[in-house]
Amino acid sequence: MSYEIKIPLFKGPFDLLLFFIERDEIDIVDIPISQITKDFLEYISSLKKMNIEVASEFIVVAATLMRIKSKMLLPRLSIDEDGNKIDPREELIEHLLEYKKYKSVIDEFSSLEEFRFSKKNRGNLMSEVSKISERANLETELQDLDLYKLLVVFQNAVEKFEKEKNKPLHEIEKYPYTIDEQKKFIINSLKSKEKISFVKLINDNPLKILVIYNFLAILELLQQVKIKISIGKGLNNFWLIKS
Repeated sequence: MSYEIKIPLFKGPFDLLLFFIERDEIDIVDIPISQITKDFLEYISSLKKMNIEVASEFIVVAATLMRIKSKMLLPRLSIDEDGNKIDPREELIEHLLEYKKYKSVIDEFSSLEEFRFSKKNRGNLMSEVSKISERANLETELQDLDLYKLLVVFQNAVEKFEKEKNKPLHEIEKYPYTIDEQKKFIINSLKSKEKISFVKLINDNPLKILVIYNFLAILELLQQVKIKISIGKGLNNFWLIKS
């Protein structure tokens, strides 16, 4: 006679740890690390026996639990700068508390999602058209139709067409400059000259958008330590020098 063992599958290692804590009514800030580690490893062992692939995060947490357990077995605990003993479980407890907080919020969001999905969306076009067609009497409308009404409809259609035809168009102009191109231009210019005046760089081509591209290119070259600057004479003037 064969029998089948079923074990619950958890979304992640912290989900499993919280299950053990809630099951055994353990104080989350005073975890008995030895018992939790034993239960955790037994769960992973059960998964392996059932040929279920163990996710990497479970293995990482298992290694963390074993490391904490070994630290707690040492005769001497670590001490911080103020001389206080460092609890090896502290980091794990912080992660568990944070995970528990997010998990409670996620459950609340899931309930809100189910509630929203249960609502009927507004603006159901097919439903509205169907109701209007049921109320409308086409034969009655045709009986009330006359030449004046046809002319009004035609005039409205023509006006709408003219508005659409004469609607202003907005064209986006793509500038023929890039920061990378201006960086290359500045570096190539410095190959033949010892230094370049920023004012001269602007005066060579005073187009406003090009001035902006050149300035941004200079900032990037300074950040990459490809050029240096020195303050020159005059307002807002400086020299570009190759590093």
